[in-house]
Amino acid sequence: MKLTILGGGGFRVPLVYGALLGDRGEGRVTEVVLHDLDAGRLSAVTRVLTEQAARVGDAPRVTATTDLDEALRGADFVFSAIRVGGLEGRANDERVALAEGVLGQETVGAGGIAYGLRTVPVAVGIAQRVARLAPDAWVINFTNPAGLVTEAMSRHLGDRVIGICDSPVGLGRRIARVLGANPKEAWIDYVGLNHLGWVRGLRVAGRDELPRLLADPGLLGSFEEGKLFGVDWLQSLGAIPNEYLHYYYFNREAVRAYQQAEKTRGAFLRDQQARFYEEAVRSGVSALEAWDRTRAEREATYMAENRETAGAGEREADDLSGGYEKVALALMRAIARDERTTLILNVRNQHTLSVLDTDAVIEVPCLVDANGAHPVAVDPLPGHASGLVCAVKAVEREVLAAAESSSRTTAVKAFALHPLVDSVNVARRLVEGYTEVHPGLAYLK
Repeated sequence: MKLTILGGGGFRVPLVYGALLGDRGEGRVTEVVLHDLDAGRLSAVTRVLTEQAARVGDAPRVTATTDLDEALRGADFVFSAIRVGGLEGRANDERVALAEGVLGQETVGAGGIAYGLRTVPVAVGIAQRVARLAPDAWVINFTNPAGLVTEAMSRHLGDRVIGICDSPVGLGRRIARVLGANPKEAWIDYVGLNHLGWVRGLRVAGRDELPRLLADPGLLGSFEEGKLFGVDWLQSLGAIPNEYLHYYYFNREAVRAYQQAEKTRGAFLRDQQARFYEEAVRSGVSALEAWDRTRAEREATYMAENRETAGAGEREADDLSGGYEKVALALMRAIARDERTTLILNVRNQHTLSVLDTDAVIEVPCLVDANGAHPVAVDPLPGHASGLVCAVKAVEREVLAAAESSSRTTAVKAFALHPLVDSVNVARRLVEGYTEVHPGLAYLK
């Protein structure tokens, strides 16, 4: 079975390959094709994968190419993990937004909109080429903003594109752990959009254990989300939010923390990964050891400003091991082998959330089998959550409309309607600022 990874020179690709190395049995991936526009990054990541494969017999064969059509032909699965504009683009997204006093995070607020406007036209082009060159392939989208990009691609690939994220999985695992339950045996009642969802229940043997957690301040304050959001606020909500909702619920504090930071997250990762890619291709250097060191630092500093603002302390050791590669492997196995499972995924709504139309991509538990991912019926969202989901989905639709029409006016509308952008004039200046620093937004007229 052939797996093509777009953005194959990306830093997290070894996580995916590591998961594949542990997979055995019929229907496993035997060929991995890495595609990237940067041959140097491809070379560095290929060296890491070669060292990983040396530890395992019968490892999937790895090839690398800068030719997209060559990479796609004959693919059974396509992982889309591209970053349009690179980490320099992300750093610029953050810098321009923070100068206007609004959030520049890569999936939330102004930064997420800018990243989406750059990425959607490229993702649509990829979807069209997949439909032409590999019509039977399943596309698993890692590319952020994951929900928005998955929805853009679904307009050309239908339900054969599925978005994944490790945030809901990590959240469910932490809740189960603090309750003393086995995460593999728990049903997580999670619903929302990508990076905008809530756990409303966690069932073990048919019993919802979340009320027990919410009623116990000691337990509730003992794990990351309890420390990040505060016990009182979680009890008020009656649910556990995805960590990214910290940018909404504590926006003023988050913006201030990012403005005061020595570097933005994008600038930190840009500089850190530049060192890795330079080191990984040196003669006599273990590319795998260099990658391991860099990854450990990356994971330990994830959302550091938010945790500092909340006084949440350092991340737990169990949360430093990643997870999205495990979701991707489980999804692929379920489809390729009809190993039915339940996963929280980004899929078209169908009739799951009544406040959104059928084509809107949402993030919910899905039953997965050989025919793809099927969203599970969920209870309606409470008013406060429903309002936020509808507002952010409306912004996503304006981003898609701006990308399709090349309309600068529609792009301004997308920024202005976002709950974390507080002025139409700010929205106009954001569009001006982003078009100045991003060649990828030159299409906006």
